[in-house]
Amino acid sequence: MGESAVTELAVRGRQLHADLVLDTEAVVVGTGAGGSMALRELARAGIDSVALEEGGYHTTADFNQREEQMLALLFQEQGGRTTEDLAIRILQGRGIGGSTIHNTNLCKRIPDAILSAWADDFGLHDVRPEVLAPSFERIEADLSVSEIPAADRNANNEVLRLGAERLGWRGGPLKHNRVGCQKSGFCELGCSYDAKQNALKIVLPQAAAAGARIYADVRATRIHIDGGRVTGLEGMVLGENGEHIANARIRAKVVVLAGSATGSAALALASGVPDPHDQIGRGLHVHPGAAVAGIFDRTLASYDGIPQSYECTEFLDFERGSDRRVWIVPAFAHPIGAAAALPGFGAAHMRAMRDYRKLAVLTALVHDETEGRVVLGAGDRPKIRYVMNDADRAQLAKGLVACARILFAAGAKEVVIPAVFPHRMRDPGELDRLDTGFVRPHELPLTAVHPMGTMRMGTDPKRSVVGPTGEHHHVRGLFVADGSLFPTSIGGPPQIGIYTLAFHLARYVIERARTA
Repeated sequence: MGESAVTELAVRGRQLHADLVLDTEAVVVGTGAGGSMALRELARAGIDSVALEEGGYHTTADFNQREEQMLALLFQEQGGRTTEDLAIRILQGRGIGGSTIHNTNLCKRIPDAILSAWADDFGLHDVRPEVLAPSFERIEADLSVSEIPAADRNANNEVLRLGAERLGWRGGPLKHNRVGCQKSGFCELGCSYDAKQNALKIVLPQAAAAGARIYADVRATRIHIDGGRVTGLEGMVLGENGEHIANARIRAKVVVLAGSATGSAALALASGVPDPHDQIGRGLHVHPGAAVAGIFDRTLASYDGIPQSYECTEFLDFERGSDRRVWIVPAFAHPIGAAAALPGFGAAHMRAMRDYRKLAVLTALVHDETEGRVVLGAGDRPKIRYVMNDADRAQLAKGLVACARILFAAGAKEVVIPAVFPHRMRDPGELDRLDTGFVRPHELPLTAVHPMGTMRMGTDPKRSVVGPTGEHHHVRGLFVADGSLFPTSIGGPPQIGIYTLAFHLARYVIERARTA
């Protein structure tokens, strides 16, 4: 099924000429991986369901591959969201389909070791690997997940494979959810060829076909609770330029929060959701990462082709406190993004950009143990407090050095760590003497694309916000179905884990909608 059902049933805020007032059984806030899946399962179970999306509704015809337009259109705060101290850029999706529109389609399950630790440490026995496996299989089938063929690996990914193999380091191909990929390389700006098997193309049309109603440009602002039970929510209908043009009031037996680890926590905080143990917003993990560039003698055109198809897992395991918590993958940016990341000014910056077609770029992402926090900022928007602890900084430093070794092993003539004072090296021996003290806030450009936690799932209300069913410990009918649920970092791309948990827990949401 294509987008036609969404086109017929999704309503943009600007199309509403009066307040949006609805009486339904379930309302889902957010339409990314978790929200779309919860909506689909509710609708298929015969529950009258509505989804609200703060961002706009955009189709493949809108994805014009222009950075300056797509970043503003598809990302929170037009791509400018950062941590409170401005040290880490946080990229999150905004719009019908959420972050599944702009992600690079990587599909990895939550590692078994992580799920086992959640069971042992947080009482989440319902998500032990053997229990969750059928749900993973179902989601992977729904989204046409497959291994990316070696023939589709671009030059940047080949650099990673070659360098890792020459060093004898562990690595392998990645899986994705694309069908009919044209390998244009513009995945993070929305797919112009409709090859992504994402929430916009697959899951939301299925939800709409089952009867769900989807509204774009509607921002939820308050959850209503009466006598320990959720009764609905209110919000703002937004116009074409984000202006408040009408109000929204939705009565419902069940409210599902799926607005991301930042948005869901901010909405719960703004609503005064009961929180006797001060847990809402805590436990934020983001997988902070930084890039390393290699300059080669030959043209690589790393912007061309599937952005990420190979990984190095030599420095990644999932034991808590491990000194191997770094995931290495390629990370190449289009010209504006690359220019913003490259160090230097004037003529020096121009020289760096002239090597653009000869660059290979890798990134080291930390499976972080730092716990940040989401609090309320101006206008009840999420404010992200996160400062890497010393252990995570040491992991990132280790990862950057490993990236540099891979690039040298693959044949780079020069390797650059684009810190504020760039580190340029022409010999791998220089890495043995590298002082990595620059891995600290404001001395190294950091980016994160995987916010998790903040509404953690667990049996102990003193350590979590929702129980093992995804329902709030103290509010009947209030559920969470996004990455906020994760009690810890997962050390890899979260989309399949979010889709799967939302699908797995949907049975409890349906049961509550029927019995409330």
